[in-house]
Amino acid sequence: MRDAVFIALTGLLLLIALARPFVGILVWSWISFMNAHRLAWGMAQTIPWAALAFFATVVGCIMAREPRSFRPNALMVLMVVFAVGITLTTFVAIGPADAAWAKWDRTIKIIAGLLLTAALLTERWRIHALVWLMVIGIGYFGVRGGVFTIVTGGAHRVLGPQDTMIADRNHIAVALLIVIPLMNWLRMHSAHHLVRVGLAVAMVLTLFATIGTQSRGALVTMVVVAGVFWLRTKGKLLSGIAIVLAVGSVIAFMPQSWVERMETIETFEQDGSAMGRVRIWEAALKVALARPLTGGGFRAVYDQGVVDTYAPGVVARATHSIYFEVLGEHGFILFGVWLAMIGLGVLYTRRIIAASRGRPDLAWAGDLARMSQVSILAYLVGGAFLSLAYWDVFWTLMIVLGATHALVRQSAAAPALAQSGAAAPEPLWRREKAARAA
Repeated sequence: MRDAVFIALTGLLLLIALARPFVGILVWSWISFMNAHRLAWGMAQTIPWAALAFFATVVGCIMAREPRSFRPNALMVLMVVFAVGITLTTFVAIGPADAAWAKWDRTIKIIAGLLLTAALLTERWRIHALVWLMVIGIGYFGVRGGVFTIVTGGAHRVLGPQDTMIADRNHIAVALLIVIPLMNWLRMHSAHHLVRVGLAVAMVLTLFATIGTQSRGALVTMVVVAGVFWLRTKGKLLSGIAIVLAVGSVIAFMPQSWVERMETIETFEQDGSAMGRVRIWEAALKVALARPLTGGGFRAVYDQGVVDTYAPGVVARATHSIYFEVLGEHGFILFGVWLAMIGLGVLYTRRIIAASRGRPDLAWAGDLARMSQVSILAYLVGGAFLSLAYWDVFWTLMIVLGATHALVRQSAAAPALAQSGAAAPEPLWRREKAARAA
């Protein structure tokens, strides 16, 4: 029954995408972020839904003649450069060719989907819808994991969806921390009281799920994120009390076994797992230094033969760092391109905040930029210990910021709606409700 409902619903959405291509983008994002088809049974799990959604979107663009005006931004240009670069480094990869090309195939499909998303992300409601998809796609596992943590008393670990980039507990923990600020943005700009309450509850449950992963890296990331989250919110006193109470309550809820595991952070040099990561970082750096222009290619340090050549005595394994992952696999030039894409996303947030200051009509954009800064920090801090360099959800956030920046620039050309010295802008949902009442 679940299979039939999923196939019928998704098939209908793909048909709609032929006339409304952005619906195809939403389906592609839903499948990519959440892997919703894996929650069904039987045939629905084996159908290549993401490929079908991409194809339907391309056909829909041709039929509907979208986008009618296309202006690529700097982020899209850098993504194309990165796509070309990783193709070249895969041709000269020194690890097993099958493994390198398999990871290239997955990554290039993500980039293609992101470029198509960027081309169609031309209106505010589309940005809002895509952020909702990000929150639903990851937040589902946060809410479910939070309930699981509470019911089990924190005794069992929360894991991510199987056969995905965030299946590991460390990966899902950072993914949840990235999505919590976006939940807060939706809460701030949702018109209905029940939706705002539901999102607040979802944030608390997702926080429980993050702790429930029992990931030490997540605890470090959470402390940093909580501080920046407080800095980026209004009403510092109330928000500070709320953050301390929420985090403190969740930590106090966890059993003694969790506390003992977290205490090992202080003695990481005695932890074989932690030191293994340090050693593989050294191996990735040595590969990059030996091959500065191309790196070792995808999954180079996963191969023991490659590691033995450049760093004898180190055990081959996942890189466990977004920085050393890109550096070791693609060399210094593409590592610079990759960093530039993230830096551009940060630059977009700063420009959006500056342009929206004193503009009630752009309050939504300014708040999105502030919350995105928290999400970016969560990725940069948590990603230092994870292999998530090519994660589609984070790069979708960069695309969202590029589209928001473009809309803000267009609005900045129009006369400011707010008078100088006006009161702080109200949330958009309140202004729209007042307009309807009038």
